[in-house]
Amino acid sequence: MQLLDARKITQKVNRLAIEILENNYREKELILAGINNNGTRFADAIESVLKTKTGIKITRTTIHLSPAAPLSAPITVDLPEQRLKNKVVIIVDDVANTGRTIFYAFQPLMRVLPKKVEVAVLIDRKHKSFPIQVDYVGLSLATTLSEHIEVDLQKEASMAVFMRD
Repeated sequence: MQLLDARKITQKVNRLAIEILENNYREKELILAGINNNGTRFADAIESVLKTKTGIKITRTTIHLSPAAPLSAPITVDLPEQRLKNKVVIIVDDVANTGRTIFYAFQPLMRVLPKKVEVAVLIDRKHKSFPIQVDYVGLSLATTLSEHIEVDLQKEASMAVFMRD
């Protein structure tokens, strides 16, 4: 079943970008840190909107980790970690389910002291088993554990979110 089409995802991105600006309007720079592929694509979409609505410097980076086995390889950030010091960092992902991936995405931030860390997701499921609070949510869903959320953000015109059994 399709939950969101390209038009609705674009609306969500626009709304989230405005919320991010409302909460960070005094900042000189915001760092959007997308997690892996879809998190990076979602961060790119938010960045595009933010750049049209503000003079705040927007820096994009990627956090690399294995969601299935987060301790199997080092968790890295494309930006030098010192660039995150005293900055507002917004961790961006497509879906927050148990919170584990986002929880481990914080690891590289623990080696420096950011000014503030927030989390933005397109879909927030209500199955948290890690202490993660999502600050910016496109769509909040109460799903069963057997249902799966699939997000396709590869091409702007065909972006979609599906729920499958």
